[in-house]
Amino acid sequence: MPRQKDLKRLVRARMDKTGEAYTAARANIIKKKRSVRPANSGWVANGDRPVAPKASEYARLAGISDAKVKAQTGCTWERWVKALDHHGAENMSHREIAGLVSRKYKTPDWWAQTVTVGYERIKGLRARGQRRDGTYEVSKSRTFDVPVSELFGAWSDARLRRRWLAEDEARIRTATEPKSMRLDWTDGSIIAVGFVAKGTGKSSVAVQHTRLTDRATADRLRKYWSDRLDALGEALPRAGSASGA
Repeated sequence: MPRQKDLKRLVRARMDKTGEAYTAARANIIKKKRSVRPANSGWVANGDRPVAPKASEYARLAGISDAKVKAQTGCTWERWVKALDHHGAENMSHREIAGLVSRKYKTPDWWAQTVTVGYERIKGLRARGQRRDGTYEVSKSRTFDVPVSELFGAWSDARLRRRWLAEDEARIRTATEPKSMRLDWTDGSIIAVGFVAKGTGKSSVAVQHTRLTDRATADRLRKYWSDRLDALGEALPRAGSASGA
């Protein structure tokens, strides 16, 4: 869906062309936008109308299992889709959906983003690895046998970071110890990092690299971050990778 300013511009242009009232022009534009789904989105054609995937396909399309999303948010994908559909989320922007998930359902920021992206994939608003604005993103996560403060320090401390990530590749923009971090990449893309404690001696890190221009770049950086998290595990004392994605 277009952003609000873009939507208003399109509505006014249609009004000038067709003579429709604002409400009718807006409804027709939204209907048209909803009928166009990205390739490989999981939606299939039935004549001129796209047909939604079955609930049994939600986890595959979202890219994360029902068990994992329920453990972190309390809901399966089927329940999330029903709840967000009830609020008309399919016609909202990404930011609006994430805000709804975060505020109304008391979901932590990282998982609010995960639920939002999963919902958009299920609804056919973006393809796997693609954002609503047409850019791409990749996500990788890993769990290590170290406290979350130590894991965060391996990213925030420049000396420690150089052990596994080249210093000239990323620059820290903001950081909230020991929960999250945002970094600038050399090509202008953005890296969002989330940290979660899993007991006293175990923690996980999730990396989301966004604003990538094409699928080839996304595929290359998916392999890159897998390798970098392997190197991070080797740089952490007593670290042992428990699981990863």
